[in-house]
Amino acid sequence: MKNGFRQSMAWLHTWTGLLLGWLLFAIFVTGTSSYFQEEITAWMTPEVRSVPADGPKSFAAATRWLEREAPDASEWSIYSAGKRAAGLQLYWVNGPDAPADAPTDARLDGAGRKAEARETRGGEFLYRFHYDLHYINWYWARWIVGIAAMAMLVAIFSGIVTHKKIIADFFLLRLGKGQRSWLDAHNASSVLFLPFILMITYTGLVSLATHYMPWGIAANYANEEKFFEATFPWPAPAEKAGPAPLIAVAPLVERAERTWGAGAGSLRILNPGDRTAQIIVSTAPDAGMSVRPRSLTFDGVTGKLVAARNPSGAATSTEGTMIGLHAGRFSSGLLRALYFFSGLAGCIMVASGLILWTVKRRAKLPDPERPHFGFRLVEKLNIGAIAGLPFAMAVYFLANRLLPLGGAGRSDSEIAAFFIAWGAVFVWSVARPSSRAWVEALAVTAASFALVPIVSALTTDRSIVASLAAGDRVFAGFDMTMLIVAAGFGWAASKVLRRASRPMIGTGRREKASPATERA
Repeated sequence: MKNGFRQSMAWLHTWTGLLLGWLLFAIFVTGTSSYFQEEITAWMTPEVRSVPADGPKSFAAATRWLEREAPDASEWSIYSAGKRAAGLQLYWVNGPDAPADAPTDARLDGAGRKAEARETRGGEFLYRFHYDLHYINWYWARWIVGIAAMAMLVAIFSGIVTHKKIIADFFLLRLGKGQRSWLDAHNASSVLFLPFILMITYTGLVSLATHYMPWGIAANYANEEKFFEATFPWPAPAEKAGPAPLIAVAPLVERAERTWGAGAGSLRILNPGDRTAQIIVSTAPDAGMSVRPRSLTFDGVTGKLVAARNPSGAATSTEGTMIGLHAGRFSSGLLRALYFFSGLAGCIMVASGLILWTVKRRAKLPDPERPHFGFRLVEKLNIGAIAGLPFAMAVYFLANRLLPLGGAGRSDSEIAAFFIAWGAVFVWSVARPSSRAWVEALAVTAASFALVPIVSALTTDRSIVASLAAGDRVFAGFDMTMLIVAAGFGWAASKVLRRASRPMIGTGRREKASPATERA
C-alpha cells in the first residue's frame, strides 16, 4: 500500500509537471529576470542617465518642471520606482481648454531635466508577462497562470512524497552520467532551494487571491469597483476656489520620510496653484516588506497635515507582506542576488524535469531513432521552451538597440520581435532533427546574448568599457551578465554537440535523437 501510494504520487508528479511545465518555465524565467526589472529598464533607456540620489530634491525639481510645462493641469503625479529606478515618470491631467492631443506624460532624469527616452516597455514587459502573459485577455491569462501555479504546488508536494532519499540527494550531483545526471540536477535544484520554491509559488497565488476567490468581495461590497475604492482610495480633485501659490514640496517629502523612516516613491498634487490644493506623499515600492503604501496628505498651500493612511489590518498586512516576499522589492543588493539565483534554480528544476521525461522514456522506446508522435512532441516543445525563450529575450534586447528611435509603436515592435524569435525556434525545432535543433538553438542563443553588448556599444555611447570607466554599475553589470549568459549557452551547445558526435553504447550507431536529453 505504501509503495502504491508513492507510485501514485510519482505519476501525479510526472504529469502535472509535464503538462504545464513549459508555461511554468516561462513564468520562472521572466519572473526571475524581474528581480532586476529596474536595471533592465535603465539599460533599455540609455538616454536617462541619472538615478535620483536625493528624493526630496528630485521631486521638487519635477514639480518645478510641471509648473512650467503643465500649469493648468488639475492633477500632477510624479513616480519613482525606488532607489534603483532611473529618473522619474510624470503624468498630469490637462485642463478643459487643452488640445485633445496635448501631452499628458513625460520622463525626467534625477536633476529634473526632460529625458527624450526611447519608447520601450523595458523590464516591465518581462515582469507583466510572468503573470499576465501577452496577447491574451489579462483576466483569463491570470487564471491560466494560477492553474499553472496550483499544478506547481501539486508537483512540489507529490515530489516530496516520492523522494525516498531527500536528504542524501541534497548532496548529490554526478556529472556525465546521462539520465542520472539529469535526475541529480533536478533533485539538487529542487531540494536545495525547496523553501524558496514553495514560498515563491504560494505567495504568487496569494498575490492574485482576490482574482481566484472573489466571494469575500461579493459578500461585502456592491461590486469590485467599490472594493477597490475602499482598499485603494484615490481622491479626486475638489472644486477650485481661487489661485494660491503651491507650497514647496521638498520639506513635505522630507517630513514624510522622517515619519516613516523610509523613502518616498510618489507625489500626487491635486489642483496645483489653487487654494484647494492637496499634496499626497506615498512610500516607495521598496520602502518595506509590505507592498501596501503608506501616505501622508498635506494642504498644498499651508503644508498642514490633513490625513495619514497606514494600511495595518491583520489581513491587509499579511497579504501585503506575502506579495512583498514574492516581489522582493524590499531586498538589499545581496538579498536580491539570492532571490535571482534561487529563481534560476527554479528554472533549472523545471527544465531538467522536462528533459528528464524524455530521458527516462527513450530507452523504453521500441526504436529510439523513430519515436512515437507524443515523444517527438514533448521533445520539440522542450527545445522551443528551454532554448527558445532565452533566445527571444536576447532578441528583445537587440531590438531595443536596433529599431528606429522615433518609430510609431516602437515598444510593441520590440515585443513583437520577442514573440517572433520565440516562435521561430519552435518552427525550427519541428523542421530539424532534434539532435541538430538542440545544438543550433543553443548556439544561436549564445551568439545572440554575446551580440547584445557589442550592438549596444555600436549604437550608444555607453559601451561596457565606457560604463566601467564611468563607474556605471548598472550598464557594466548588464553587459557582463549578457556575456556570462552567452558563455553558459555556448558551453551547453558544445556539450550537446559532443554528445551528438558520440556513438550509442553497444550499437555502434550514431545517436540521432536529442542528445540534450541524455547527457548534461
